[in-house]
Amino acid sequence: MNPEELVKATPTLEEIQNFEGKYPRQLWLLFLSEMWERFSFYGMRGMLTIFMVEQLRLSEKDANLKYGAIQAFIYTMAFIGGLFADKILGFRKSIFWGGLLMIVGSFMLAFSPKDLYYIGICFTIVGTGFFKPNISTMVGSLYKTGDPRRDAGFGLFYSGINIGALLGGALCIWAADAYSWNVAFSLAGIGMIIGLGIFVFTRKTIGPIGLSPLLNKVSDAKKRSYEWMVYAGSLLIIPFILLLIRKSEYSDMFMYIVGPAALLYIIYEMFKFNKLERRKLVAALIFIVFSIAFWAFFEQAGGSLSLFARYNLKHDVLGIPMNPNSINNGANSLFVIIFSPIIGILWLWLYKRKMEPNTVIKFGLGFLFLAAAFYVFYYTRFFADANGMTSLNVFTLAYLVITFGELCLSPIGLSLMTKLAPARMHGMMMGMWFLASAYGQYAAGILGAGMATVNEKASLSEKLLSYTDGYKQLAIYALVLGIVLIIISPLIRKLMHEVH
Repeated sequence: MNPEELVKATPTLEEIQNFEGKYPRQLWLLFLSEMWERFSFYGMRGMLTIFMVEQLRLSEKDANLKYGAIQAFIYTMAFIGGLFADKILGFRKSIFWGGLLMIVGSFMLAFSPKDLYYIGICFTIVGTGFFKPNISTMVGSLYKTGDPRRDAGFGLFYSGINIGALLGGALCIWAADAYSWNVAFSLAGIGMIIGLGIFVFTRKTIGPIGLSPLLNKVSDAKKRSYEWMVYAGSLLIIPFILLLIRKSEYSDMFMYIVGPAALLYIIYEMFKFNKLERRKLVAALIFIVFSIAFWAFFEQAGGSLSLFARYNLKHDVLGIPMNPNSINNGANSLFVIIFSPIIGILWLWLYKRKMEPNTVIKFGLGFLFLAAAFYVFYYTRFFADANGMTSLNVFTLAYLVITFGELCLSPIGLSLMTKLAPARMHGMMMGMWFLASAYGQYAAGILGAGMATVNEKASLSEKLLSYTDGYKQLAIYALVLGIVLIIISPLIRKLMHEVH
């Protein structure tokens, strides 16, 4: 039975949105699906750069650049996946198709990591693009416009993301070290099977949410033909992505074209709406632009910080033996899980006293915490021994600080896109949010490559100084951006109107 045939047997949209209590029950199902998908995604992310250096024998500079390109294409596909979900597939079929492609890609890597590395990565790139933006958009669909419980729902959903990231980020790199890269990539594939299975077997509970936008608008035959064209097109694009990843100059050309083209398309769509809706969309685009810089710094985690953790950190935290890359891949997620509810309580406490900072100020605070975190990463150089090995304790402290920056920005970013965009542009603007992340990831690779030493035979001490010099520069840039954002916050607030 396909989703369209299940409509009468499932709750209506009104019944779902009129839920009692803090969370709709459907949120828990999306939470679990996304948690396991993030297990797969972050497990893979934590392995990419190290695998390229140690198994594919790339230089640290080239590995950083390829990591940035891979991550950029993942988030670029998220924009495309959101677009096709809005126009043809609907969110459900997009999620199912994306999940299948991610499973295929993961097990290609598990079967032959070296030989099938790039083609397996391409399958996961396209699959993540169809999965990730659309499940986030479905969370927004569980709430009526203006429902004050929406932010709490996205907060819970964000916790699911981080539980998956913690488990996948820590376990996959551990499996690679303790067993083999085949086992590590298999774990990522198993996580995706669980996530997709939960979504498929519980889809009946989400009623009409996520069905094809073509339902009842065109004939079934025409709708199926459009859907099969999307499926075929997403497979045909894989060789093109493979070429882009292998040839960095083509990656550069692609990124110079796709971003401006997407922005022009959004501007074109904006003129279909009234003045108030256009002003809100302008505010959304401002948030998107600043988020590019935030992710360019934050996503050093999968590139330069991954290599820094692999080669320059001691293997204990507070005297407890610990794999530095498990800390690099999992500490941020653990801190998010611990401190997310505490920060939520703090915002509520400030709100009751009419002292809660508005969304724009929170974005600015995110950059200030980011600046402080990268200064702590820089400060690790003062704890290094003669061999260039430094303190994992100080490194972990930096992740604690960076977590507060993330909690000021990322959870509300997803919610903002669904608040500021008109309903028929939700998927597109969610995709645009992830496209901004693509440019952040792309810039992260360039920044990480710039920090790597030119000398392939550089000592660990030289690598330590090279990377920490880079982290100090990032701290300065983040500080400046945070101050600018706070200064212009009144202008952005006017554009947002009633949205908080």
